[in-house]
Amino acid sequence: MSNSENFYIYGRKPVEELAENNSNSVNKVFIRNSIPPNSYKNLSSTLKANSIPFVTVPEKKIESLVGNVNHQGFVAQRSSLEYANFYEWIETIDLRTNPSVFLLNGIEDPHNFGAILRTAAAAGISAVIVPSHNQAPLNATVFKTSAGTAGRIPVIRVQDSNQAFKDLKLSGFEIYALDGNAKTTLWEVEFNLPSAFVIGNEGRGIDKKILKNSDHTLMLPMENDVESLNASVTAALIAYEWKRKRSV
Repeated sequence: MSNSENFYIYGRKPVEELAENNSNSVNKVFIRNSIPPNSYKNLSSTLKANSIPFVTVPEKKIESLVGNVNHQGFVAQRSSLEYANFYEWIETIDLRTNPSVFLLNGIEDPHNFGAILRTAAAAGISAVIVPSHNQAPLNATVFKTSAGTAGRIPVIRVQDSNQAFKDLKLSGFEIYALDGNAKTTLWEVEFNLPSAFVIGNEGRGIDKKILKNSDHTLMLPMENDVESLNASVTAALIAYEWKRKRSV
């Protein structure tokens, strides 16, 4: 396992989510002392039940920890998030269930990264695979944007995206890439095999080499001269079309 940086999680909802779902990772919680205790009774009960220490502190202390951000008076100091190992992860997957993964091809905006992680967790995507370069790291902004869902499914960091392609294909995955010039739409594919979906960079899209090495290219029908959608919106459409077809 390789770790990302140690960091603080801020915002009421992300702190609540973290305390409820991953309490072992929380070292301490800081709450602004001007917030009435009755307004966070559920959180304090969760913290006490999980033996997580928490203190009330002045606004200046909160800002010294996370800076001038929308912290809402709640900050959690947590241990580092861990990237999963591809080969350890693949051994845990039941390929007979036709799982799916996201392959991120250089998502540099942490807000997009966080939104994609939240969508992946909600839709039942089995993992998110990211490159070690030209990719937003797992940090506090990603965690907050994911509304605390980062860490619920594995995030796998690989040195070589093309090697990850080969390993996925050897494991039985079909690789799908979104391309505006493709002739097949997302709606036409049944996804009867394990599926890996490539999500391209916010500006450049999917690298040509990765596009070429994909098994299939798909398009999203666009109207009114719209050329493309935000990366996280594209990921959501893919995830829920895959999920819809699995449940039919």
